[in-house]
Amino acid sequence: MTEITDLAALRRAMAENAERPEGPARNARAEQLLAAAEGLNVPLAVIEALGHQLSVYNYSSEKDKMFVPFARLLRLWDERPGDFDAYETHSLHWVFKWMSAGMLDQPHIPLASIEKWLGEMERRYRLAGYSERAVRGAEFSVAAHIGDLARAERAYAAWLAADRDEMADCHACELYGQGLWQVERGRDAAALTAWRPVLEGEFSCAHEPHSVLAASLVPLLRLGRVEEARAHHLRGLRLVRPMESMRAAYAEHVEFCALSGNEARGLELLAERPAYFTDTGHPRSRLDFLAVVTLLTDRLTELGLGDEPVPGPAGRAWTARDLAAHARTEALALAERFDARNGTSYVGDRTRARMARRPLVDRLPLGVRTPRPAPAAPSAATPPAPAAETSLPALLAEAHRLADTLRPEAVDAWAAVARAAGDGELAPADRALIADHEAMSRGPEGAELFERAAELYAAAGDPGEALAARARGAYFRALRGEPDTALARVTGLSEEVRALYAAEATGVRQTASVLMSRARILMHRARTGAGAARDAEAAVREVPALVEGHGTPDEGDARLVARVAESWGMLAELAGAAGDGAGAAELLRRAVAEYVRAGVPWCAVEYEVQVAALAEEAGDREEAERALRAALEHGGPYVEPAGQVQLHLRIAELTAGRGEVAAATEHALQATHWADRAGESGTSGAWARQRLGGYLLRQGRCAEAAEVLESALADLRAETHGDGSVVQARWWLGDCLEELGEHRAAAEQRLLAADIARHWPEQRDHATLAHLAADSLGSAGLVAEADRAYARAGELWRALGDTRLLVRSLRARAWLALREDAGTAEAEGLMAEAVEVCEEALEDAADSRALGGLTRELAQTHRQFGDLLAQAGGPGGVHFERAITLFGSLGPAGLHDRTAAELAAAELATELGHPEEAAARARVVLAAYENADETDGTVRTRRAEAARLLGTAE
Repeated sequence: MTEITDLAALRRAMAENAERPEGPARNARAEQLLAAAEGLNVPLAVIEALGHQLSVYNYSSEKDKMFVPFARLLRLWDERPGDFDAYETHSLHWVFKWMSAGMLDQPHIPLASIEKWLGEMERRYRLAGYSERAVRGAEFSVAAHIGDLARAERAYAAWLAADRDEMADCHACELYGQGLWQVERGRDAAALTAWRPVLEGEFSCAHEPHSVLAASLVPLLRLGRVEEARAHHLRGLRLVRPMESMRAAYAEHVEFCALSGNEARGLELLAERPAYFTDTGHPRSRLDFLAVVTLLTDRLTELGLGDEPVPGPAGRAWTARDLAAHARTEALALAERFDARNGTSYVGDRTRARMARRPLVDRLPLGVRTPRPAPAAPSAATPPAPAAETSLPALLAEAHRLADTLRPEAVDAWAAVARAAGDGELAPADRALIADHEAMSRGPEGAELFERAAELYAAAGDPGEALAARARGAYFRALRGEPDTALARVTGLSEEVRALYAAEATGVRQTASVLMSRARILMHRARTGAGAARDAEAAVREVPALVEGHGTPDEGDARLVARVAESWGMLAELAGAAGDGAGAAELLRRAVAEYVRAGVPWCAVEYEVQVAALAEEAGDREEAERALRAALEHGGPYVEPAGQVQLHLRIAELTAGRGEVAAATEHALQATHWADRAGESGTSGAWARQRLGGYLLRQGRCAEAAEVLESALADLRAETHGDGSVVQARWWLGDCLEELGEHRAAAEQRLLAADIARHWPEQRDHATLAHLAADSLGSAGLVAEADRAYARAGELWRALGDTRLLVRSLRARAWLALREDAGTAEAEGLMAEAVEVCEEALEDAADSRALGGLTRELAQTHRQFGDLLAQAGGPGGVHFERAITLFGSLGPAGLHDRTAAELAAAELATELGHPEEAAARARVVLAAYENADETDGTVRTRRAEAARLLGTAE
């Protein structure tokens, strides 16, 4: 560690410490720097070190330590105000506000002392000539905290009425406080209106929009603006996560999870910050955190997860129930301390109300992985439950209704009848239906049970239904691997049922059922190569011929309509296998229409998916999207979660392909939700999150995209998802992080992606990623690492024959060399190489397009060469001249670049004391734009700059 020997060294060390992450290590360093300052025997050094220490304490979990350095600063000011320079004088008065808020947050400081401090603050501000705005803001905070609402309203009005001056909080912080008061008074919409300038980026500071994003979450949920709430959570959590001092804001994100059906994510957030349970330096934020922990763990207990392990204070294992009790006790004890100090019950009342909040959304998908599934709340994708009535007659009636309308719940309904009836008396027909549905529920293993159903149907006097049950058993035998036996049995059953039908001893429904089983068996044999397609087709066509020969079934006879629909679906399969895609699609659409007419649209889902696949093969993306949307609509609550994932993902890809990225985002988001529900978070869920991150990035929602992509990368595996998916996710994440200013992290992602792409046969992606990584490394100030990455990219561009990007890598390396202060020789050499490479490529250019692009690149290289030499104090005029000539050869397409080079040359001439040359170049630019479009921003900028240089020269 560098020794502090003078004020300049102290200031450098304090600036360096200020950039370190919030926390005890930074605080400890500030304490060391104060000791060093005291050894310099320079009063201002001690003042600045005390100010630095106070600042780092304020932005940490050790806020209670800031009163000591402030008291010392105030004593120094009262004794020797002349030792303070203008900046430190301003800073001293500024942190009066921190002391006011800081005292309020510490329940051991008496309210009388706080009120006395307000008076002292008002007196000193008046003496210094400051406005009352900051004082009234501090008074408002005190009144609002203790629940003196009338005083708070008066102080609030006085705060806003007072003039803003240099002691007023920044606009972002003031708007944050104003919005909080609107929420406190039950005016959520007004709060969001107040916060809009912060949320939209008009105002910001070190802690905004962090706090506003967190505070907006519950109001947005209450207003039903769930999409905004989700976006604010993903964006805001990314901002507060690295900031130790923002425990209260972090708690609001946990609270959002508890109120939006994301309890598992709330637990994940608790696990990330174990110190938040026990850090005591800021009791008020600890109270907020513990109240929210109580809310979350109570919710988990309510969901039946009270005995599940959860993260909590270190030193023991916690269940949700245990942690809820502990957090409630701690929170109420803290609230009682505040109320005892304040003389009101306001803090305790608000704490109890917060802990008792109820969920505002059943389940709000966030797009990030749920670490482990919580019990599913009821949702639109939960099939309707059977009637609550439990008497046997009611259960029988419901089971018959569900079976007659082909509801998937019929199997469970007949099982409920069986349980309710026990060994009691039931009609043979009902016993037959129980056995029939149980056999169906068992799949191929239930083949023998159909025989029991058939016996019961026969005993009930329904020989046709007995044959139908045996035919279903034969089909299940085929599925079990006994196709020949199954065909022999169903052929005999078909002959029997035809004879019964001819003798009017059974109906069309039973006959169609047997014929459909025969058609299914023959279709199964055709698929497996054990039978001929023509035999299957003939068997399939018998079903609609029978049904429609009997007269078109009405919609109330769902079973017969469904038989016809299934027949069209089978014929579509045969047509597709024969290469008739158009015919197959038409037959599938007929099948869908029949199922919808029968009132069982969920049976049409598979066929709509097949229509979509055929449409995509034919290049009809619009029809594919229509069919997939119809599949979702038809399936409703009966589409399994895994099916929901695939449908939403395919729709997302189609909508994104036609530019509807917002719609694609919503479908990808739904896909992530259903993947978690399906237990496929690490497989289809990771893929869905990868797509979602890409769509968010395309909309410029980089913070949200980064959260989603980081979540995806936790599960993306080359062996499961393909290395291309991993590379793309890291590439997108690097783009997000670069946009967010996290350059070092962006470089890491780009280098990781490049290391995978380096093994690919085609090396363009490898080169691009290496180049992008170099850009990020340079922005992060890692000059040597950036140079190596540009060199790696340059070698790849050279091998790929991409002169344009090779030249750009050389130019970037030249600028890095200049940044290293190692002299201009290396920088000039790299620029000269860039010129040489570009000139050689120009000689070999094969067409006018390549010629124009290379000419522009050479011109730009000369322009930058001139800039580099000028910056290094050398003669860059020759290169500027060359750039101007080359840009000029491009005609109107090179006008703006040419004038920019002219102005750069004019600026250099001015600096070198050649006003005549500068004036001449400025006039050239003005002449170039003499008749140019006044609405063009570049034109206006160039003219203004030329006029300025001309005025200076003259």
